[in-house]
Amino acid sequence: MPTRYLDPKVDLAFKRVFGEHEHLLRSFLNALLPLPDDGQIESLEYLTPEQVPELPGLFKNSIVDVKCKDARGRTFIVEMQMLWSTSFEQRILFSASQAYVKQLHASQSYASLQPVYALALTNQVFDRKTPEYYHHYQIVRQHEPRRVLEGLEFVFIELPKFAPQSRTDKRMQVKWLRFMSEVGETSDNTPDADPSWREDPDIAQALELVEAAAFTEQELEAYHIQIDKARIESTVLEDARAEGKAEGKAEGKAEGKAEIVRTMHASGMGAAQISQFSGLSVQQVAEILAL
Repeated sequence: MPTRYLDPKVDLAFKRVFGEHEHLLRSFLNALLPLPDDGQIESLEYLTPEQVPELPGLFKNSIVDVKCKDARGRTFIVEMQMLWSTSFEQRILFSASQAYVKQLHASQSYASLQPVYALALTNQVFDRKTPEYYHHYQIVRQHEPRRVLEGLEFVFIELPKFAPQSRTDKRMQVKWLRFMSEVGETSDNTPDADPSWREDPDIAQALELVEAAAFTEQELEAYHIQIDKARIESTVLEDARAEGKAEGKAEGKAEGKAEIVRTMHASGMGAAQISQFSGLSVQQVAEILAL
């Protein structure tokens, strides 16, 4: 009987691997971030993720995150976004900026500030104008991009676009992205059938951590609830996008409808009234309010 693996992109599994095992998170960050050879992460300390306000169109159950700091004082924020929304980039910018500013205490000078790196992986395509899946952002001088204003760096990775050129590629970046993209209950590429999955000890341990047998029945139930919520969110967004296009509206308004529904409900309106004003069905309204 083949081994069942949970999808590492889902909150419960993601945090089991990267939120509880410092050496696996360190390997993951060193592989995916554009760090110089002499700037590799040697050790990490987990930090409590800061609470940030929900933004319009951002479903509260779609994001998992891990925050940590290395021995040099650099801060690293990792987020896994199952569903892409137009406000996600703003949330990442907010989180990274907040982490950068909060480093400075009253008795310290600006020279004590250390860089903040934000790594965001998405399970949806958000940039259809390029086949590139790896997007690295820095603050640069407009007419001289080599001049970089140090402090904040962002990496966005579109997992659906990732496709290894070779299954035998030994680079850790490829190995970790294959782990994030291919492992899961619905994957056709079962790690047990490919010995190369276990050639690296970090990948091998990550696989063991997401084996279904390693979770309790209660944890597995929570895992499937998280998957169901993501499916509902995806359906609601797709329906709202289709409706918005039919009415000649911008696609960005699709995510905003969910926030409008919540606002109407908070003001005392029932599902039927919200349906009349929003254009969504009563069932869609109910699904949004249940998230």
